[in-house]
Amino acid sequence: MATTLTPNPLKPELWSIIPQEGLAFLGAQTGISDPEELKRHAISVQEEAYLVHPYPCICRFSFLQLNLSRLPAYAKLLAIGKERKNPIFLDIGCCFGNDIRKAVADGFPMEGVIGSDLHSEYWDLGHKLFKTTSETFPVAFLPGDAFDPTHLEAAPPIPTASDAATAPFSLPLWTAGLTSLNPLRARAAAIHASSFFHLFDEAQQLHVARALAGLLDPAPGSVILGSHVGRAEKGLRTEVRRANSHGRTMFCHSPESWAALWDGEVFPKGVVEVEATLHEVVREDYELHAAPETKFWLLVWSVTRV
Repeated sequence: MATTLTPNPLKPELWSIIPQEGLAFLGAQTGISDPEELKRHAISVQEEAYLVHPYPCICRFSFLQLNLSRLPAYAKLLAIGKERKNPIFLDIGCCFGNDIRKAVADGFPMEGVIGSDLHSEYWDLGHKLFKTTSETFPVAFLPGDAFDPTHLEAAPPIPTASDAATAPFSLPLWTAGLTSLNPLRARAAAIHASSFFHLFDEAQQLHVARALAGLLDPAPGSVILGSHVGRAEKGLRTEVRRANSHGRTMFCHSPESWAALWDGEVFPKGVVEVEATLHEVVREDYELHAAPETKFWLLVWSVTRV
């Protein structure tokens, strides 16, 4: 008999960990000025989302923490939006599309933005959370499994910009006609993937990295950026687990192994510049089965074509 994962109960008290800028952004986007009304609205959407799949990031309100805009490489993404003609930005594992909305608010052209997630329900809940519709926020969304080759096929990166496809395309008509991510091959100038890679084992992380590398525009400055759980040493995260996880462990890269994966394994050596650092974080929604001083680390990174 298959074991059923019992999710942790939601903790409304974690509302207190949301940065003020995240609450201000949601209030500005929705027009809800009353703090208690805003809280009730967000928690009601959170409860619906948790029924789709009990991801810890849903539990701890990560969708209100503006994670993308806090990444060191975020300025590169915004510069791409301002300086390139018809730039395409893909957010994979986008959930509610909250980071997409922040990037658009900060100036990235909406017509070049594409969101993708395994659970299409999250995109619909994003409209509910931010009080929009597909007409008032017409960003392209492509549901799909990152391991389904009909949605995202792993392909080697294009060596140089001169080798990339040069067929013209017109936004937003081009993005609106997409049915998978595969036509983005060598066209995505920026790709965001946060709270994504740590969902997979080591081999799967390599596969997804190769698939995303194949989508990246080979022009210098094109960037893949994100954050996820990491460790000081590459390996299984046995020192900490989530309650009710039935003993499952998570594979984590170190900054050194993550850099080596992209520079030399996914891309030829010297084709990209990788920045990867560990940041200690406090996780109130986790239980430790080790000493109380056990650390929890976030790997913050970017991979930039040179």
